[in-house]
Amino acid sequence: MNKQQLVAQIKKKKSFLCVGLDTDINKIPAFLTEKFENPILEFNKRIIDATKDYCVAYKPNIAFYECMGPSGWETLKATLEYIPKDIFTIADAKRGDIGNTANMYAKTFYETYNFDSVTVAPYMGSDSVLPFLEFKDKWTILLALTSNDGALDFQFENLKDGQPLYKKVLRTSKEWGSDENMMYVVGATKSESLKEIREIIPNHFLLVPGVGAQGGSLAEVCKFGLNDDIGLLINSSRGIIYASQGEGYAAAAGLAAKAIQIEMAGFIQ
Repeated sequence: MNKQQLVAQIKKKKSFLCVGLDTDINKIPAFLTEKFENPILEFNKRIIDATKDYCVAYKPNIAFYECMGPSGWETLKATLEYIPKDIFTIADAKRGDIGNTANMYAKTFYETYNFDSVTVAPYMGSDSVLPFLEFKDKWTILLALTSNDGALDFQFENLKDGQPLYKKVLRTSKEWGSDENMMYVVGATKSESLKEIREIIPNHFLLVPGVGAQGGSLAEVCKFGLNDDIGLLINSSRGIIYASQGEGYAAAAGLAAKAIQIEMAGFIQ
């Protein structure tokens, strides 16, 4: 999916919601494990059915699938095949390696599983990112400023020139690709930094986790992060997919997604 197609979907649905499919076998409703041979897939299908009208992206967290071995990868593939083709897909894999290894990771997610995008850690430098950028109409989503507490350990450390490390990552990496094939992860809990981030990368899309369960504010993110193309994908995982633990969990997820979409619509002209 290219940038024009993504922006068109955002405007059509009046939404920039990304639903995180961080599906944990220990958290899904018990009746699924009792009645279905593949409860994770059944859970995902019902979530997709309930939320597909309100979101423009799905983001499976790869760890929740690969931990199950071959069956987990099959479930991931089946989940992807179930997602409507006009919805953007993100492999939340956070890969980061160099040369041929990076190229094989890219082939895994872009060709074998046909994701539109994959998250990548940029801290090994350009040769860990450039192989991902060679694929047409695919996106590389670089970790820039994350929402976890440990982000303070390194990302805000000032370099010799006085700028924090995450700004160095932004300024250097934006030269590797363009706003047509690169996005950046910027945590919603760091919304106060969005104004300065937009000064560095005004036209790139930002994937923003941390709204909802982690306490990030949609209004604050939109205040500083919106651009002419909207330029945001706001991810919500637990707040949607685990909105209920009962048999009506999918309906509850749909209502949670719809509520966010309605709020988002107010920011789309």
